[in-house]
Amino acid sequence: MQLSKTKNILAIVGSASMNSSNLKLVEKIATLTNEAIQFTIFNELKQLPHFDPELSVTNTPETILSFRSLIETADAIIICTPEYIFSIPSGLKNAIEWCISTTIFTNKPLGLITASAQGEKAHQELQLIMETAMAKFSPETTLLISGIKGKFDEENNIQDTELLIQLNHFIAALQKSMS
Repeated sequence: MQLSKTKNILAIVGSASMNSSNLKLVEKIATLTNEAIQFTIFNELKQLPHFDPELSVTNTPETILSFRSLIETADAIIICTPEYIFSIPSGLKNAIEWCISTTIFTNKPLGLITASAQGEKAHQELQLIMETAMAKFSPETTLLISGIKGKFDEENNIQDTELLIQLNHFIAALQKSMS
């Protein structure tokens, strides 16, 4: 078995918008990680078929098998999502539902970020769902960011110093959970 020092983080963007604040935030997080991290962003939830429990175990669509493989081979997962109507977006819930019949989230180090106008309800819901999926996360690897759109300037840089500090602590905690 070949040992690699490089760790792989898969970031799943929960937003349905192609140019969302959540995508900008994940891209910023990628720049804050060090060279020991390979960072992959999955922003294709719209491409996944609607969940069908009859296809979850047998005759599973190739797009779902590929998505599951990304999760399975990652050393850690970040889910970064907005809140839609006091809940997580349907596309994100759909993606997670496709994975529940497997054990790919079991003990997988996980970072959960809810970045929205408010976000409290979706943040609670996402933690409950991922606890049910038996993923491994802690208060240090969860982050609620309210008012996300106001945190970026015109050049898509984060202008909130406190948020940058929180993101660095979040990344350090997630990296520690992978060891």
